[in-house]
Amino acid sequence: MKKYTYSAKKSDNLGKWYVVDAEGMVLGRLASMVAARIRGKCNPMYTPHTDTGDNVIVINAEKIILTGRKLDQKRYYRHSGYTGGLKEITAKDLLAKRPEDLIRFAVKGMLPKNKLGRQLVKKLKVYAGTEHPHSAQLPEVLELQ
Repeated sequence: MKKYTYSAKKSDNLGKWYVVDAEGMVLGRLASMVAARIRGKCNPMYTPHTDTGDNVIVINAEKIILTGRKLDQKRYYRHSGYTGGLKEITAKDLLAKRPEDLIRFAVKGMLPKNKLGRQLVKKLKVYAGTEHPHSAQLPEVLELQ
């Protein structure tokens, strides 16, 4: 009798919702745990080429911690496409202006760089404060260590 490896289908994904409180957490550690949850690596039906992950809501993004001198030294770049159109912003300025983007960029960098990764990043919802509009999905609180 042959044994076959089960390959999950998109319809097999139940897609739970979780809330993570980012207050006092280190950015990289939070991002790696959230990326694993979005990817579905904690799910026993994990399949690398299929979306088997959960939706994650991150609150209190403005209270995230960066270790060392990353607040002053880490820079985020974007380009307009025109000559001389390179823009840069430090992590400190980004945390002050758009703290949601700090977490979104970190998690996005840990997801695959393909169609699946672009689909998975949509399962991440980040909010600067404690309020979020996803109470109808009945999210469970996720304790990350």
